[in-house]
Parts: sequence; structure tokens; C-alpha cells
Amino acid sequence: MINHNPDQIDRLILRALQRDGSLSQRELAEQVGMSQNACWRRLRVLRESGLIKGHTIRLNAQAVGLGLTVFVMIRTKHHSRDWLQTFRREVSAIANVIDFYRIAGEYDYMLKVVAEDMNDFDRVYQKLIEKVELEAITSHITMEAIVNNRDLPI
Repeated sequence: MINHNPDQIDRLILRALQRDGSLSQRELAEQVGMSQNACWRRLRVLRESGLIKGHTIRLNAQAVGLGLTVFVMIRTKHHSRDWLQTFRREVSAIANVIDFYRIAGEYDYMLKVVAEDMNDFDRVYQKLIEKVELEAITSHITMEAIVNNRDLPI
């Protein structure tokens, strides 16, 4: 639950951390023009409020052998609570699914899948269709990531 409305200084802190989450507290305080103690207090509030969800690094998918990105569109005729719980559990258990959305429009769900190659993606696809009944599944294979993992525009 987010119960904090970020002000301009909070936004400076959040922008700096999006660009480089490895900044030390001292470096961050210098970048936003604050004392270390004041910056630490603000960081604590941002974490406790849920505006900061964690600290991660971004990996180069190609460099770690996951050079294929596929957007998978799924339509279902089932919308019961039990089906949805099973579907969410099964899809979430597939490590190659790195983003998973319920969407409006022609399809009901969209997945972002990373894989080594087409054979690896086919293994993911087979897992998807064997666990839960789906009405339609369409895959869009990317050729180039033009903008990827962009910082939030705060």
C-alpha cells in the first residue's frame, strides 16, 4: 500500500536511484543536494511507503544466453476464480516468463518470455498449453529491442 505522495526532492531521489541503484547514500545525498541524514530519512519513508520496491540490477539478456524475447498473447474462455488461480500459479512457475499481465482487448493476458532460442521457447510454450486450457495463444517474436527497461518518468 502506497501512502506517501512524493514531493520534488523525493522525485529527485527516485530518478537518481532508477539511473543507478548502486549509489552509496553519500553519493545519492550529493546528487540531490541533501545531507546524508536527511537523505537516509527520506529513503526510509520511500521504502516503508512502498514507492521503492527493492534494489535490483539489470542483466544483458543476450550476454547471459537469453537472446530471444517473445510476447505471448493469450485468450481464454474461462474466467472462474479457480481457473484463474491455477493459471496464475502455473504461469508464474515458469521462470522464462518475466512479465505477466491481464489486459483488455482482443486477448486476456500478455506474457513477456525470454528464451535461449526457438527450441527453448517451444519448451516454454509446451508448458503453457499443457497445464491450463486456453482458447487461443499467439506469439510475437521480437527482432530488436529499441527501448527496453526504461526508467519510470517521474
